[in-house]
Amino acid sequence: MTTLSRRKFTTGAAALATLSSIRAFASTSPFKVGVITDEISMDFDHACYVIAKDFGLQWVELRAIWDKNLQSVSDAQIAEAQKILTKYNLRVTDISSPLFKTDWPGAPHSEYGSKEDLHGADELNFKHQDEVLDRSISLAKQFNTNKVRCFDFWRIDNVTPYRSAINDTLQRAAEKAAKQNILLVLENEFECNTATGREAAATLAGIPSRNLALNWDPGNAVMRGELDAFPYGWYKLPKDRIHHCHVKNAVKDSTGKVNWSPVDIGFIDWAAQFRALKQIGYSEAVNLETHWKGGTPEESSRISWAGMKKALQQANAL
Repeated sequence: MTTLSRRKFTTGAAALATLSSIRAFASTSPFKVGVITDEISMDFDHACYVIAKDFGLQWVELRAIWDKNLQSVSDAQIAEAQKILTKYNLRVTDISSPLFKTDWPGAPHSEYGSKEDLHGADELNFKHQDEVLDRSISLAKQFNTNKVRCFDFWRIDNVTPYRSAINDTLQRAAEKAAKQNILLVLENEFECNTATGREAAATLAGIPSRNLALNWDPGNAVMRGELDAFPYGWYKLPKDRIHHCHVKNAVKDSTGKVNWSPVDIGFIDWAAQFRALKQIGYSEAVNLETHWKGGTPEESSRISWAGMKKALQQANAL
């Protein structure tokens, strides 16, 4: 029988104690601090290991696993993913679905959007969006979350003639989800019609259903050109309708082009943004969505998590 030396035993015990203290530390945050798993790796087990064991977190957002968008994974893969979440004691904040990431029917074809932007999901036109919603609701229930992320259609140069009809579609989707006790969180996406804080405020004002909330992503707003997304875009938002948040950052390069960057470098002062979220009593997810490429996805995510962790600590939110 193999025996452990006292030194190895002590070192192992210390490591376990450190991990326990890190996770306990994270659990004291006013937020559900998490990561979109595929930003680290498509190997779901490995991504969950990094999030739980190395980052010391308890929450994940699900979008793509094993090189497939959740929209197309098999029942067997769902069952395996559930086992992995249990193994690492991780919970799911939301299903990061591609709902309404498509052209609006009758409008000019959008210059935005590509297969890559769908994170492995099939390119489905408007008539298939009810199927995407139904699948997303089913996934949410299977992964024990009450939130599904959605979008506001690929960006149109002049959305005004279509805005009322789009709002009606978002309203109906929110009402349908509400019947299943699922909340829709609309992400301000830089390639979609709702891209900035100011646009998000206007969109939400036109949709009365309180079951349509906001997935606030100030990094996306910066990418669309709202360089003052925090604090001024933030000031415009109806704070009681913010129920999800993605964490990333962006900078301008020497040519003036805006590019993704590590969380602690860029236009968004995340420590200040976290403090602002605390001040409104926000208690939902703040999820790392790395996007920036400073090496492999895992290497980039580790760097961005270090910056995010520092900002959370500066805000007394971790």
